[in-house]
Amino acid sequence: MRLLHTSDWHLGRAFHRVNMLGAQAEFIRHLVTTVRERAVDAVVVSGDVYDRAVPPLAAVELFDDALHRLAALGVPTVMISGNHDSARRLGVGAGLIGRAGIHLRTEPSAAGTPVVLADADGEVAFYGLPYLEPALVKDEFGVEKAGHEAVLAAAMDRVRADLAARPAGTRSVVLAHAFVTGGEPSDSERDITVGGVAAVPAGVFDGVDYVALGHLHGCQTLTDRVRYSGSPLPYSFSEAAHRKSMWLVDLAADGSLDAERVDCPVPRALARIRGTLEDLLADPELAQHEEAWVEATLTDPVRPADPMARLAERFPHTLSLVFDPDRDEDESEVSYARRLAGRSDQEIAEDFVAHVRGAGPDPHERGVLRDAFDAVRADETVREVAR
Repeated sequence: MRLLHTSDWHLGRAFHRVNMLGAQAEFIRHLVTTVRERAVDAVVVSGDVYDRAVPPLAAVELFDDALHRLAALGVPTVMISGNHDSARRLGVGAGLIGRAGIHLRTEPSAAGTPVVLADADGEVAFYGLPYLEPALVKDEFGVEKAGHEAVLAAAMDRVRADLAARPAGTRSVVLAHAFVTGGEPSDSERDITVGGVAAVPAGVFDGVDYVALGHLHGCQTLTDRVRYSGSPLPYSFSEAAHRKSMWLVDLAADGSLDAERVDCPVPRALARIRGTLEDLLADPELAQHEEAWVEATLTDPVRPADPMARLAERFPHTLSLVFDPDRDEDESEVSYARRLAGRSDQEIAEDFVAHVRGAGPDPHERGVLRDAFDAVRADETVREVAR
């Protein structure tokens, strides 16, 4: 069975205020063409179909168009909700849509109930594990402590139990939206840290033939059977080195597989350039980036006048301007934003405690802070879904 694995469409998302809807529509056309021309048997979409719980109308219309195009091909599609999606909204009409061959899996309780498809070699069971917010699903899965690894492990126990009851030789595919250990993140994924630990080991998914992951935006192979497709479009300059693609996976009768990357259309190249303003304006080697979307980091000791306007004369698609002066700085002079860069909410809170009283929190206090952040995250999720 030939599968096309994609994820993280983020329909409705912009790139540094650039409307990406046209590029997203072009990707959908490319997806449908690939399905038709490469004789794909099933499409899997591993979450973050939309960029937010209540997407703009234009994004909903594009999603509707994608569903109609895929259904018209007669090729089954299985998709799950991600942490950016509203599971309840995405899942509306799932039973009816399923009659057209578009199978939406947004309910955690259905983790062990697969979509079963067949080819000449027998049946393939597709298990959809939507994004599992630990604080909200721990009771469903009977785990005492909310955590990503615990709830995913419990969901996979249901998958393996169902698979064990099926005829010998039944192949299996799991769709999941999670941060799996070994994956390389970028700046454009929403943080899903809970309890200070977001990543789960790839071993959680042992026992199935292929794991189609979503959440991280770079195409990655964690093991031969566990892969991220990545997002089809860039959503931050940290993705400048990404090769945007989908996985074309051939799943043989014995469960062995071959995987091929299928490139996605590139609306415009990304470039990150660094130097003084005068150097960036004069360097002939930067000519290759003049039509790219540019993030420029200026190293001038003193901020130059009208830097964005002057950069735009040579690089008309400059979208981001960063100042990082080449000068010695005391820690007290480093900007607050720079001091917080890359630090989690938990780490920032612990640093604040240390700053106020001269000593950091003890283990009990760290636990209190962790529980508070988990409760806030769960409350925000409930509020977003209820909007």
